[in-house]
Amino acid sequence: METKKVLPVLFLVMFLVMVGFGIIIPVMPFLAEKVGGSPTELGLLMAVYSFMQLIFAPMWGRVSDRIGRKPVMMIGIAGLAVSFFIMASADSLLVLFIARIIGGALSSANMPTAMAYVADITTPEERGKGMGIIGAATGLGFIFGPAIGGIFSETSLNMPFYIAGISSIITLILVMILLKESLTEEKRSHRTEEKVSMWKSFKGPMSVLFILQLIITLSMAGLETTFAYFAAQKADISLVQLGYIFMIMGFGSAIVQGGLIGPMTKKFGEGNVIRIGIVVSAIGFVLILFSTNFWTSAIFLTIFGLGNGVIRPAISALVTKSSTSGHGGVTGLLSSFDSFGRIAGPPIGGWLFSIYIGLPFISGAILSLFALVLYQVFHARKRSVETSS
Repeated sequence: METKKVLPVLFLVMFLVMVGFGIIIPVMPFLAEKVGGSPTELGLLMAVYSFMQLIFAPMWGRVSDRIGRKPVMMIGIAGLAVSFFIMASADSLLVLFIARIIGGALSSANMPTAMAYVADITTPEERGKGMGIIGAATGLGFIFGPAIGGIFSETSLNMPFYIAGISSIITLILVMILLKESLTEEKRSHRTEEKVSMWKSFKGPMSVLFILQLIITLSMAGLETTFAYFAAQKADISLVQLGYIFMIMGFGSAIVQGGLIGPMTKKFGEGNVIRIGIVVSAIGFVLILFSTNFWTSAIFLTIFGLGNGVIRPAISALVTKSSTSGHGGVTGLLSSFDSFGRIAGPPIGGWLFSIYIGLPFISGAILSLFALVLYQVFHARKRSVETSS
């Protein structure tokens, strides 16, 4: 299988998946309100989706190790389509919760399977580049999705959900026609016979990488939750300006992930890229505290986004290169830790913001420094294991 031909197809698939997901983001609060939901219940709607992903992502990763990547990815995309159409016709809060539970449980197959697919088709030297392309597709999808959702919401609150469902069906057809299976029958049989537990990856030095991903996501989720309030109070940023700021950050992050992370990991190695990303993220957290207007807010948030954008692909590449279990199992476990960070991050960030508006960003910088120390621990433990063996 030629990597150069397959990666653009995978990029398109993940871009469309995230566009569909992003379309509903700006409309969800208003639909929840329409069917009688309170702000607290909206928070629970968001949290239940991440909670289902936390539970099911490792399972889908392991299933993809046994039956192949393509069928599992199709299940994930079909699950998204079903959940979108249910939400489009929802007339009660209960129906919305059912849709989010179905969507979270089934769509959790997408990200770990896509990362495992990349790991299957790339050499260790090209792994970082491949993971970066997935990250870029995800970032661009989140940029265009909400914009499309906002436009179609002017027609009706239900329309964006129908558009997201149709987009998911189109994506499903593209996967069926264009995407080839990356996991050979021999490799599937071999892994089934070995019955390697994905939790084997959580032993020894590798466990540090999963904790590292949790910390990075925790701090990022706290920022995403509170930045709008901070920017409004500190720099008098309007809602429209806030959208542009996140768009600028998203484009910057996508450019780095899609174009620079490959050469960076080849030249410096995944470990040094992780270090660079953590340091730049910490600098971004600190600079955000000094935001005074639209441009300083955009520049400082983008600096954070550039640093944060290279960390996940580099960790994913390092995890799949270091793991002795199937790629699907280990990427599923990584996605689960990511989901846990997305569940815990928003309430923690909101609580810190209620104490002092700059505290989520101060704590983000501190967590980044802790993450840097944690990576050094991983590096030292890994070298110790390699030396002893």
